[in-house]
Amino acid sequence: MLARTVREVETAAERGRVTPAVRTRFQVVALLLREEHARVRADESGGDTGRAEQLKRLDGVATILAKTAVRDAGLLALLSEDAVVSDAARALRLDVLRSVGLEAPPEEAPPAEPVAAPPVQENRVVPQSVISRQLANPFLAPDFSAARPAVARPRRLAGWELLGPLLRSFERAGGGDPAGMALPAPTSLQAPGGRQLMPHQGRLVAAAAAGHRTFLLADEPGLGKTAQALLSAEAAGAYPLLVVVPNVVKTNWAREARIWTPHRPATVIHGNGDTIDGFADIVVVNYEVLDRHVGWLGDFGFRGMVVDEAHFIKNRTSQRSQHVLELSQRIRSRTTRPLLMALTGTPLINDIDDFRAIWQFLGWIDETKPLGELMEALEETGLTPADPGFYAAARRCVVDMGIVRRRKVDVAADIPARRIADLPVELEGAAGRSIRAAERDLARRMVAQYRRALANRGSEPGDGIDAGIDVDLVRRVARSEQKEAATAASGENVFTMMRRIGQAKAGLAADYAAQLARSAGKVVFFAKHVDVMDAAEDVFTRQGVRFSSIRGDQTSRVRQENIDAFVNDPGVAVAVCSLTAAGVGLNLQVASDIVLAELSWTDAEQTQAIDRSHRIGQTEPVTAWRIIAAQTIDARIAELIDSKAGLAARALDGSDEEVASSADVQLEALVALLTDALTEDAPSALPSAPAAT
Repeated sequence: MLARTVREVETAAERGRVTPAVRTRFQVVALLLREEHARVRADESGGDTGRAEQLKRLDGVATILAKTAVRDAGLLALLSEDAVVSDAARALRLDVLRSVGLEAPPEEAPPAEPVAAPPVQENRVVPQSVISRQLANPFLAPDFSAARPAVARPRRLAGWELLGPLLRSFERAGGGDPAGMALPAPTSLQAPGGRQLMPHQGRLVAAAAAGHRTFLLADEPGLGKTAQALLSAEAAGAYPLLVVVPNVVKTNWAREARIWTPHRPATVIHGNGDTIDGFADIVVVNYEVLDRHVGWLGDFGFRGMVVDEAHFIKNRTSQRSQHVLELSQRIRSRTTRPLLMALTGTPLINDIDDFRAIWQFLGWIDETKPLGELMEALEETGLTPADPGFYAAARRCVVDMGIVRRRKVDVAADIPARRIADLPVELEGAAGRSIRAAERDLARRMVAQYRRALANRGSEPGDGIDAGIDVDLVRRVARSEQKEAATAASGENVFTMMRRIGQAKAGLAADYAAQLARSAGKVVFFAKHVDVMDAAEDVFTRQGVRFSSIRGDQTSRVRQENIDAFVNDPGVAVAVCSLTAAGVGLNLQVASDIVLAELSWTDAEQTQAIDRSHRIGQTEPVTAWRIIAAQTIDARIAELIDSKAGLAARALDGSDEEVASSADVQLEALVALLTDALTEDAPSALPSAPAAT
C-alpha cells in the first residue's frame, strides 16, 4: 500500500499537480513509513533475515519519498519530524490502517489552546539566538516615527487604470529605448581583500552610495549580481540585511559574504534555525523554510532585503510570494528608505505580467496602482494613457525607479561569446518505435476530437480558417488535451512522452558528453529527470569517466563537496547536474562545454543552466550542445523555446526583435502536433458546404 501510494504521489509531483490532497497523502505515507520502520526494527519474532528484507523494502519507499520531496518545497517540509499533522492527514491515516486490516493506535488529543490566545500560524518558530539578541539589546526595536507618512492629495491620474498600461509600455519598447536607469561613474573599483570590481559593478554600488534604494538588478547571469548586492548594502548601510534565496545557493551566499564583506558576520537559516547567529548582520534564508520564520523576520528590524532569483516569486498567489511580499511591506513600513533589491537574470519567464510581483516587492506598486515615487513620476509627465507619448514616458519612469539591465556583450568584452548547437539524434530500436507510435496515437486522438467537434457544430465554419483548418478549434482541442494531461494519473500524454524521450536520449547524450570530455576537457551535463541522470551516470561508469553528481536531494555539504570535486580535481571530467536543482547559483566556469540532455519548457531555465559556465572567470568560448530527438515532438518544442527567447530582449533591452507569442510552450506544441496531423490527413480539414438545391 505504501509503495503504491508513494508512486501515485511521485507521478503527481512530476506533472506539477501537487494539490492539497496529494500533500495529505504524502504526509500520511511519511507518518506510516516512520511508524512501520520503528515497528519492524523492534520486532524480533520474524528473525534477522525477514526483518532485513522488510527494512530494505521500506528504505526503497523512503528513497522515492525523498526524491519526490525535492520537487516541491511544501512536500519537503512535511518530512520534518516536527511538521504539523493536519486533521485531514490524521483522518486519512486512520482510514489507511483500517483498509489494510490494522488497528489504529489511539492518538493523544491535541492540547486545547487558551481561549484568549491570538491565532498562530502553523509551524512558525523563533530561534533561541534571536530571542537572546532581542533581550541583549532592547533598543533594536524599529523606530516607527522615522517612516515618512503618506500625504493624501488630489492626483490628475487618480481615475486612470495604470498598471496595465505600465506593463504594456515594456511590450511596446522600441529600438534605442534604455534598458536600465542611468548610473553614476564608479567612485572606486577596490573591494575588501584587494579584490577588484568590474566597472559595471562599481556603477551600481555608486548608485546605492548616492542614495538610490530600490533595484531590479536584471543583469545577464554571470555578471556578479551577488557581489553587487552585498557591496550596495555596505554602501547604503542597510544592516541588518535579509537575503532570500533558493536552497541550492544559500551556502554560496554565505561564502560570497565572507569574500566581499568579511567584516559583516553572515548566518544561514537551516530548518528551524537552531544553529543561526542571532547577532549577525546578514541573514540568509531559503524560500523553502521561509514560512516558519516569516514571523520573527518581520520584527527583526531589517534595513535591507535582497531576493535572489526573484523570478521565483512571479506567481503572486503562491505561499513563497506572499511571504516575500509580506516581509517587504513590513520592512518598508518600519524603515525610512530601506534597500530593496530583486536579483534575476531572467525576470520574464513566460509573460510581461511576471514583472508584477517583483515591482510589488520593491514597493513600486500594490495590487491595483502605482505607489509613492512612481506615481509622482507619472504625474510629472503631464500625460495620461490616452496620450500617444504616455507609453514611452511611463516606461522611462519605471526604468528610472531602479531597473538595471546589462548584457555580457555590452559590459564584459573579456567574456567570450556563447553559442547553442543543436545535435539531432535518431531514436533507434524498440524505444524509438514506441515513442513515435505514441506520438502518432496522441495526434490521432486529437484529430478525432477535432472532427467530432466539427460534426457537432455543423457545416458552418468558424472565423479563424487557415488552409482549410479551423485554427480556433485546433487551439481549443489542444487546450483540452493539455488540461487532461495535467490531471491524468496514467496514460500517454505530452508530459509522459517528453519524459520517455529524455530516457531514450540519455545514453546517446551521455556518450557524446564522454567524447567531449576526452577531447575537449571538463563537461557539464544537464538533465531534467532523475532517471535520466541515473542512466547517464551508468554510461560514464561503464566508460571509466569520473563524474560528480549535483542533485536536489543532496544536503548542502554533499552538494558543495561534489561541486568542489568537479572544479578542483583534474580527474573529474563531468558534472551531472539536475536542470532544476543546479541550474541557478553555481559557478562551473572550469567547463566550456555543456550538454543539455533534456529540454526545459522555458528559454529562461535553459539560459540559467548555460550561464553556470558562461560567466565571469570563463576564458574560452562556451558551447551548449542541445541533444534533440529528430522526427519527434522534441524538435518542435526546441523551436518553440527559441521563438520565446525574444520576450526579455524586447521588454528589457529595448530591442526591435520580433516577440513571439508568450503562450505556454506545452499548448503550442500540441497545437503544432494537431495542425501537422490535420494537414497530412486530408486536403481540407473542414467539411464541404452542402450543395445548393
